[in-house]
Amino acid sequence: MKDDTGKDLGAATRLARAGRRTEWTGMPDQPGGIVNPPVWRASTILYENVAHLRAATKDTHQRLFYGRKGTPTSWALAEAINGLEPEAAGTMLYPSGVAAIAGALLAVLRPGDQLLMVDTAYDPSRAMCHGLLSDFGVETIFYDPLIGDGIEALCTERTRAIFMESPGSLTFEVQDVPAIVAVARRRGIITLIDNTWATPLLLPAMGLGVDISILACTKYIVGHSDVMMGSVSANAAHWPAIRDRAFGLGQIVSPDDAWLALRGLRTLDMRLKRHGESALAVAQWLAAQDEVAAVYHPALPTSVGHICFARDFKGPSGLFSFALKGGRTAAADDARAALVDSLALFGIGYSWGGYESLALPVDPGRYRSATDFAAPGHLVRLNIGLEEPVDLISDLERGLAAWRRAMGG
Repeated sequence: MKDDTGKDLGAATRLARAGRRTEWTGMPDQPGGIVNPPVWRASTILYENVAHLRAATKDTHQRLFYGRKGTPTSWALAEAINGLEPEAAGTMLYPSGVAAIAGALLAVLRPGDQLLMVDTAYDPSRAMCHGLLSDFGVETIFYDPLIGDGIEALCTERTRAIFMESPGSLTFEVQDVPAIVAVARRRGIITLIDNTWATPLLLPAMGLGVDISILACTKYIVGHSDVMMGSVSANAAHWPAIRDRAFGLGQIVSPDDAWLALRGLRTLDMRLKRHGESALAVAQWLAAQDEVAAVYHPALPTSVGHICFARDFKGPSGLFSFALKGGRTAAADDARAALVDSLALFGIGYSWGGYESLALPVDPGRYRSATDFAAPGHLVRLNIGLEEPVDLISDLERGLAAWRRAMGG
């Protein structure tokens, strides 16, 4: 998005202006308009006459045709998300992040194809490979997230797509996205990335050459833990397939949910900065604690893939994990539970990216097949919300005290 002089607008400015077309915020016979696109709820669309009805079938994208094809509320959100990726030709919305991943993979894969899937992928993505894709005759090969251009050794004539997630959502290894993209382009392989952790504001994935960028909008886009949604943005070569598959599968989001997501999107830049600054402060504090064996945060120089993070990312977000000392015994697991249970400012729950902090015991070794992850102790994943970091650190001090008591210290 550019201003009237052709100058590129900053991220916060683009977020404030995106998706506010006058035809979505005003009325043709009245001057001016409202700030936010309203909630357009619709199933049936009425036509003036049969000629109008027939003409409408020629192009149904972002045109009133039938409620399943969307309304200006969802189009405004899709256009706003699309604007975060200047290289994107279009964006489709889905009722969840998992639905977005499925929609993207089903758009590019065919029976007999081979998919290369990062070994640190979100567990539902792994389950999709073992279930849905396997049932459709697609073979999945899981690969080391740190493979870089070594991924070429895994590519065959049947390799159709490479799926990345950087960093991984449990152990936070950062992939060498440009190196993988370079291999894929030489071999005519499609690249996809789950970019939920960073969003395009922190990792301009399509700017690095990725073909298809996927977001679980449930997380940072919505930002308030009250809407399930996903999105897929694609370059010009793959946009028609993404759009047509989404329409063919009947994927649609509620206009009320789209309106809430658009409202959350307006503050994404500001929220991400706060999430990232606070999470880094908490991570640095944890790294100095005697009870902590390791902290897995991409912005820390000790983290795996930090060199790629420093090169490719514009900053951190609010999700990371840490390992406790004491090994991986049953007693240590009980102590981890005591830590999490004692926290007052961290909720216990799945998901992340909302304004509230969360703590979750995680065991990533169960979700690996191509690589081993041998943590020195049990892991806790933290979503750092918008609370004051000093308060969160005080809460974690209480949690570590509970851990020490449970360990007999």
